[in-house]
Amino acid sequence: MSDEDERKYVVRTVEAEEWRQARALRLLALRDPVAPIAFLETYETALARPDSFWQERTAGAAEGSAGARQFVAVAADGEWVGTLTVLVEEAGSTDWAGFPVERRQGHVVAVFVRQDWRGTGVSAALLDAAVAWAWRTGLERVRLIVHEDNGRAQSFYRRAGFVPSGVTVPLEQAPGETELEFVLEGGR
Repeated sequence: MSDEDERKYVVRTVEAEEWRQARALRLLALRDPVAPIAFLETYETALARPDSFWQERTAGAAEGSAGARQFVAVAADGEWVGTLTVLVEEAGSTDWAGFPVERRQGHVVAVFVRQDWRGTGVSAALLDAAVAWAWRTGLERVRLIVHEDNGRAQSFYRRAGFVPSGVTVPLEQAPGETELEFVLEGGR
């Protein structure tokens, strides 16, 4: 197999029975050097969760779920090389940070690409699939939160059409640090 063939992948939604693969990729993401500024969970916390947690989480983000959708990039050899999840936030609810949700929107979370696959287009393909799903689902906008020090992620999201909304979220687990909201309005 050539190097080019090894870099082929498919982006698709996760299936409920793939909870073991979802768990393994999440644990790998939490071991990444940027995990402390990219995720609100530690490796140790995730590792301690029971299988039932992973089963429910994966089923809740699989095809047919209305509240979330997890996308995965799967290499030609079957290895999961990236993931991204969109949480549906309903107008009138409150988001994870306690802010009111004013309109039906998607919230992109848990973006991760294996280090040896970065720079190959996997992130863009995952984000494109997620945004297309959001528009098909009737969401009015898509948003995400990025740590103020994660310049690489901010640049990526700007290239994808997201813009800062002006909303900042203070991090309880890291006093003095904030995250920035980026948004993409419907019908990109």
